[in-house]
Parts: sequence; C-alpha cells; structure tokens
Amino acid sequence: MLKTVISSLMLLLLAMQSMATFAAPKKDLDPTWNVFADNKSTSVNHQPWQTFLDAYLHTDNTQQTFLAYDKVNKADRSLLDNYLLALTSLDPRTLTKAQQMPYWINLYNAKTVQLILDNYPIKSITKLGKGWFGFGPWDDKILEINGKELSLNDIEHRILRPIYNDARIHYAVNCASFGCPNLATSAFTLDNTEQLLEQAAKEYVNHSRGVQFNSNGTKLQLSSIYDWYQVDFGKNEAELLKHLQHYAQPELAAKLAAFSGSISYEYDWALNLWQP
Repeated sequence: MLKTVISSLMLLLLAMQSMATFAAPKKDLDPTWNVFADNKSTSVNHQPWQTFLDAYLHTDNTQQTFLAYDKVNKADRSLLDNYLLALTSLDPRTLTKAQQMPYWINLYNAKTVQLILDNYPIKSITKLGKGWFGFGPWDDKILEINGKELSLNDIEHRILRPIYNDARIHYAVNCASFGCPNLATSAFTLDNTEQLLEQAAKEYVNHSRGVQFNSNGTKLQLSSIYDWYQVDFGKNEAELLKHLQHYAQPELAAKLAAFSGSISYEYDWALNLWQP
C-alpha cells in the first residue's frame, strides 16, 4: 500500500514538473520599469561582457554558439561578477528606451551564465531552481535593482516583451541550452542592437534546431519557442510561417511557403557546453 502511495506521488510530481516545463509566461507589464530618460545622459559599459564572450564563447561549423563554462578562470569570473554588480547598481530608468533594451538583454544573459558557473558541473539549467516543483531558475528572485527583487522571467516577460513588443527578443535572451537561440558573440549595445536582433533571428530560423523539414519536405519540426510564444510571432501558425519565411534562406523560405501540413515542436534542454 505504501509503495502504491509513493508511486502515485512520484507520478504526480513528474506530471506537475511536465506541466511546468510547458507553461510559458504571458506578457505582464511591470509599470515600475516602464520609465525612460528622454535623452542619453548616462553610458553603460558593456565591454566586460564582451571581453568574457571573446574568451569563452565558441561557434561550431553550423554557426551555433557554445560556452566553455569549464574553462572560466578566477579573473574572468570576477570580471563577470563585477559587470553584473555594475548593471544592478545602475538605475535603468535613467537610460533611454533604446539604451534599456541592450541593458536588460545583457543582464539576462550574463546572469544566466553566472548561474551556470555557480552550479557547474550541471547537465541542464532545468536542474536549477529553488521551488519545490521548480523547472529551472527563471522564477527565482535572483537580482535586485533599486531595492526591487527580480527574476529572469520578470526581465523577459514583465519588461522586455511587453515594453518592446518585438518577437526578436526571443532570439536575444539565452537560456544556456542546446535548443536555445545563440548566445550572441557580441554584447548588445545602443549602436548594434538592431543588427544583432536581425542576425540572431536569421541564425536560428536557418538552423535545424529552429526549423527542420524531413527529407521529402512533408513534415515540419519547429523549436518549441514558436509554440510557447506563438502570440509574439503571429495570431496563428500561418502568420508564424510568414515570420519564418522572412528570415529563411531562399530554399527554406520556399519550403515554408508551400507547406500545409501539421507542425511538431521540439526543444533540447542540454547545456550549451563547448566541447571541441
């Protein structure tokens, strides 16, 4: 009897974890951060993040990026920590709206890398998280800015998505996983954000983990990002396919335009660890 109860509880826990896996947060603006400077008066130094990326981010022959978490030395770990301290010590509301987008994206990505380093070795970011039924660290309040605690989900779903209403944000924030869009090789800045967003979208759409047809073109598999956040890419799958066509290379775009079958979705949560 006891074994039956324990088995039932384990199944319940697995089911609840599975539900958490696919529960995509909705846009929910936090008005605290919907404040912007009219003119640029403060500069943000993202060079430390660039220095870190230059040292540890690698690109394979398919143009996917991976991070050498196991190679990070003490000096560069300190560089990363101090960069995050500098960002969180700054009031982002003193920045213009255009400055704030790279601020939040870099903060999200750098903090994610720090989380992995804090817990390395680890096979997947989904193993982290403080909640009893947690699936990853995204709801954990792990940042404090202006005395307010924030989670990674707060940054993505309560700040970036509702303020900018730009689907390309999903290509910019990185979850340290194989299935995720690339961690950009360049730190986002006021001057390069538009270029990097476009580049990130093209890289992901034209990679098999983003869009993949079977050999005869009759079945289409997309990243689960397009399922979880379809509302950002279009009202329905037809509009989603148009979004993908916009960034796809000509041959892939033609296949997407002609496709009329059902779509499956897949995501790989394995750590984006560089393994030469």
